[in-house]
Amino acid sequence: MTSIPVAARAYLLCVLLCTAVCALPVLDRDPGWGTVGLLVALYALCELPAHRAAGPDSTPVSPGSFFPVLLAAAFLLPPAAAVLVAVPGALLGRVDERPATVRRLWRAARLALATWAAARTYLLFGVGHTPGPPDFPYAMLSAAAGALAFCLVLTALEAGILATAEGLPPRTAWRGLLPGSVVPHLVHGLAGLMMAVLWRSPYGPVSALFVLLPMYISCWLFAQYHRESTAHQATLRALVQAVDLKDRYTRGHSERVGRASVLIARELRMDPERIERIRFAGILHDVGKLGVPTRVLRKEGPLTPEERRVIELHPEYGHEIVRGIGFLGEARAAILHHHERLDGTGYPHGLAGEQIPEFARVVAVADAFDAMTSTRSYRRARPVEAALRELERCAGTQFDPRMVTALVRALEQYGRPTVVTSDDATEPHPPPSPPAAQPSPPRSSLTSSAPLPPGRGIPSQPAQLRATARPGGRNPGRRAPEGPAPGPGTPRGRTPGGSG
Repeated sequence: MTSIPVAARAYLLCVLLCTAVCALPVLDRDPGWGTVGLLVALYALCELPAHRAAGPDSTPVSPGSFFPVLLAAAFLLPPAAAVLVAVPGALLGRVDERPATVRRLWRAARLALATWAAARTYLLFGVGHTPGPPDFPYAMLSAAAGALAFCLVLTALEAGILATAEGLPPRTAWRGLLPGSVVPHLVHGLAGLMMAVLWRSPYGPVSALFVLLPMYISCWLFAQYHRESTAHQATLRALVQAVDLKDRYTRGHSERVGRASVLIARELRMDPERIERIRFAGILHDVGKLGVPTRVLRKEGPLTPEERRVIELHPEYGHEIVRGIGFLGEARAAILHHHERLDGTGYPHGLAGEQIPEFARVVAVADAFDAMTSTRSYRRARPVEAALRELERCAGTQFDPRMVTALVRALEQYGRPTVVTSDDATEPHPPPSPPAAQPSPPRSSLTSSAPLPPGRGIPSQPAQLRATARPGGRNPGRRAPEGPAPGPGTPRGRTPGGSG
């Protein structure tokens, strides 16, 4: 336990002691050892495949433990006996990170205490553990209360370990963990109640498997979706980070274009699946910069005609980079065509009007808006109102009027950011104060199976399009490629509209 802070060790010992105290009454009477043994074996069988499939980071296939069996134990057994059901399955699971023994003990203790709390709450609601099956559907209220107690205890224990092991304020950890946990635990509580009803029915414990099996398959399918989604996010994050390293002048630009694209898509009432893909398009629209020589991207002053032609190849480079990423769908066309213009004078293919894919027309507006409202080392951001007026002026020639109108309406609904800073340079004028960020709890050092809280990784919500300045002195004489049309003082030889 040398790698665990002293406060976390003390906290863990207290939790283990509480678990032992809760289990002690089982020695005073027979709780029904046959039922206890069957539930212990069933839970261990459900948990072992997930933990055996754990990756090198010790994250299991499923985003959480398979809780219906534990909740069924809470509804079938006395609280002291229900504690025992969680322990063997949790202790037998594979743990790759060190110290493995401590992690197993922590997992077993928190699940055992949560199961005890669910059983105690179920009893307090007056149902009681009788020889017959629970009185369905009247027992649903008691089962829901038990599942909620299970959820609250798990969340409180997780928040405690985050506070002691990671130094995160408990309130922040609680807010990050609880909102996404209540509904899944209530669903697991309903499945656990149905298992308990069938377990005590004339058909016996075997009939409970008819509830358990489809529920387990559903959880497995959700786990596969969770893994696939995590892989998608990791792919996007790696590509965006590579672009940011290549062109530090526009760091953070990709994420904000993704958010602005989502705002427009929601205002156009696109389907949720298309909204997610258009977010991908906004985030990856400049990925083709990876194929542009760094000396061209970071050149000070205006570009030569040949250098400009090289820059104008980045949509095609981007399309080639993402060609094999199947989950992007329509986003690939947006990456290729986001510099096309409605009047047909854009690039790379000179498409006009409705020939330009809808996603590309959305990203073009989001890209130009963020470029104009971003503070860079070589110029101040335009006010939001001025940027919107410029977009409206160019609507019909460069931009799709529908997309411009949708962005205006979305900003009116969600609020208009005053200034956005995307450069990593020290500004010649005081930077805007950064917005108060809501810190998210990190993955606990002891709870490796805990899912990442909402808001971690690549942003997906229509938060205000704002970022803060990053330190590092860059030459303020860099060229300015932003805005839908070159304004006074813009170096010649630049491409109007977007970020390059």
